[in-house]
Formats: sequence, structure tokens, C-alpha cells
Amino acid sequence: MKNVYFIGIGGIGMSALARYYKFKGYNVAGYDRTPSDLTAQLEQEGISVHYEDRPDLVPADVAETLVVYTPAIPKDLGELQKVFSGGYNVLKRSRTLGEITRGQRCLAVAGTHGKTTTSTLTAHIFTQTGEGCSAFLGGISRNYGTNLLMSKNETVVVEADEFDRSFLQLFPEIAVITAVDPDHLDIYGDYAHVVEAFKAFASQVTGTVIAKKGTPIGPADTKAKVLTYHYTDTRADFCALQPHPDEYGCFHYHLQYPGGVLRDIRVGAPGWVNAENSVAAAAIALTYGLEPEAVKAAIGTFEGVKRRLEVHVNTPKLSYIDDYAHHPAELAAAIASMRDIFPGRKLTAIFQPHLYTRTRDFAQEFAQALSMVDKLILLDIYPAREEPIPGVTSDMIFKDVTAPEKVLLKKEELMDYLADEPLDVLVTFGAGNIDRFIEPITELLKSRL
Repeated sequence: MKNVYFIGIGGIGMSALARYYKFKGYNVAGYDRTPSDLTAQLEQEGISVHYEDRPDLVPADVAETLVVYTPAIPKDLGELQKVFSGGYNVLKRSRTLGEITRGQRCLAVAGTHGKTTTSTLTAHIFTQTGEGCSAFLGGISRNYGTNLLMSKNETVVVEADEFDRSFLQLFPEIAVITAVDPDHLDIYGDYAHVVEAFKAFASQVTGTVIAKKGTPIGPADTKAKVLTYHYTDTRADFCALQPHPDEYGCFHYHLQYPGGVLRDIRVGAPGWVNAENSVAAAAIALTYGLEPEAVKAAIGTFEGVKRRLEVHVNTPKLSYIDDYAHHPAELAAAIASMRDIFPGRKLTAIFQPHLYTRTRDFAQEFAQALSMVDKLILLDIYPAREEPIPGVTSDMIFKDVTAPEKVLLKKEELMDYLADEPLDVLVTFGAGNIDRFIEPITELLKSRL
């Protein structure tokens, strides 16, 4: 095999695999629907990317080409049809990751939310302590500016994605399960099948499962040892004692763990959600056998993940945060965290719903979470891989929001609206293309300072 060709190369998980194969010396190229900062970085790294459906650009040498695709790509894409009918070796992204991690010490983080930050922090701990690891991450680490870390040892940290049951391609030595909430019901059908998939994932763990206390995962679901973690529940094997924020919104706590109490941890990234994620990451590291004081020091130097409570402007009178939250539980946790970081200030949220099915399935829960802000600016639904569903619009959420102020806008109207809007703390939420507004919003707000 000489060539690795990616269909959907701009996705966060796909781009990490593309970088991996480039690092290993293969000829790497691919297609994506739209240019982005990530595809621009791949091109700068010597990976050829194009943005039109061009079957003629798939490498002609069938025998020496591996094709990797993401299930988010439409099945009628010409390039996809060509590789399936043309005798190519074609693998889903999840299968490819499973093949890469097989035979290594795999440390996996699964969960319907929290997995990107937890896996990135876990990889940071292993890197900073000198143990080292390779890592395939679902976000861009702010410490390293990438979603791929490479190491010479046999330890690999991965984000285990439940979408399309992808994580069932993994057989980890240690796995954390952060949350088992209803999501991706377009794939699973109902919550019972979500739980079933997570139990199947737990059954594939060979060493230790570390499940958040309260999730429906227990000793009956796996032959692995089962431990629990929680932010504040002292009945868990790992938990934070006396957590409290400092003036920067970064949390301090003592970590209760099976070996005793690790005192005076400070989390480098702000918000209580990052503190909770740090308990899970520390649980992996300590279970693996890393030295407690080294783990503590590494947590203190963690800068977070791009688009996870990422601060772009921060002054006493004007602040701007961006966050990837696109599920009601994630929104509620992020908003609660920002209330801790910015007590007493007016919080304005811009939210772009992601997927028609998710909007349909969780409209009431979205409305409840978004009612926690002082003002909501709600945008149209970002469709991603889906076709419109009759009657499913952002108004399904908007009508039940009880925030003191709310407005419904098209994304084309957003910047003009913000130009005249008095702001205190602004946050953008969503997994669609709302990230294209980060730079113009940042520039607008800096012009007011």
C-alpha cells in the first residue's frame, strides 16, 4: 500500500488519521465538501485536498490504495460509488482506527459528552509526565495545536465515538465512560439501544472500566474491573473534594482516589466541567500507574481544547467564549460553568442547532437548557448530513425558551445584529459552521475595547 485516500478528510477524526498516515510516509490526499481552517492546515502539511466530487482524482492504482471514509458522507457521492464498485480496499474511519490501535495499550474515552476534553487532557498528562503516548483526538489541543500526537511507545489514547457505533471497533485496556445520555437517535432509534451499545463497548475492555457514577454501566456488563468517578460524590472511587474556583474561573480541589488523597490540584482550563473531566483523566493516569504528583502537575498546565469553553476576549466589561456544545446536557453544563466563571454578569448565547433529528428529538430539553441564559440568539438548524424534515425548524426550540430576552435570526443576519447589540458576556454554541463567526465576532468585540 502506497496511497491513503480520505473521503471526508476535513472531519476532526478523519484529519487525525490523515496526519497519521502522512507521518508514516504514505501518499495522502482527500475530498471534503467545504474548505476550513483544518483543511487549510492539512494542505500546509503537504496533503492534497479538493472540494468538488471528482472520482477522477481517486488514485488509479487500486491494489496500492486504501480508501478511508466517514459515514457522514452522502451515499450517492460519486467518489464513494467509484471506490465501492472499483475493487478498492475501503474502510470506515472507525475500522481504520481500530486496526491502528490493535496490539497497542489502548486508553479510550467514551461518552455522549466530555470525551474530547477528557481524552485530550489524558494525552496531555501522559505527554507531560514523560510517559508519552500517541493520541487520536476529537478536537484541537490548545497545548499542542493538533488532534494527533505521535510517540515511540505502545500507548495510544483515543476518543471513542459512539456515533454509528464506531467505538465497537476498539478493545481498550482502560476505558472511561463519561456519560450515557440519549443522542444520535437517528442511528440508535431509542435510548435502550444507546445503553446497549455502551454496555457492548464496556464488554470489550480488557483491563479496567472507569464509569461515571450514575451511568448504567456496572460489573455485570464486562469482565474488566469496574471503578467509578464523579465530580463531588464521595462514594465514587475517584472524586473531587472541596472544589472551588479561583479569580480566573479555574478550579482547585483535592482528589480522592483508591491510593489516598492527592492534595491541591489546580485545573489549568476554567470551568467546573473541566474540573470534572480532570477527575476522569486522572483516574485513567493513576489506574495506568503514573506517579500522582506528576499527574497533578500536568493537570495544572492543561490549556484546554479549541471550541471547548475557549476564551477569545476576556475583560471585566466584555468577554467572548466559544463552545462546541450541541446536546442539551452539554449546553446546561457549559452555561452553569460560565455562571461560575462570570458571576453576576449578563450572559448572551448564540446557538446554532445541529441536525434536524436532534432538534426534533430534544426540542424541549434544548429550550430548558437555553432558558438558563439572559438572552438567546437562536439561528437556523445546521443540517450536516441530513435532509430537511417537514415541520422541524429552530422555532420548535424557540417557542418554549423562557429566557428574559430571545430573538430568532438567520445566520446571514447575525453580524449586522451584533453590531448594534450591547454585550457583556457572549458565548457561541454549536457543532455546525458557527465556528466561521469566531474571528469576525472576536474582531467586532475587540474594536469596542
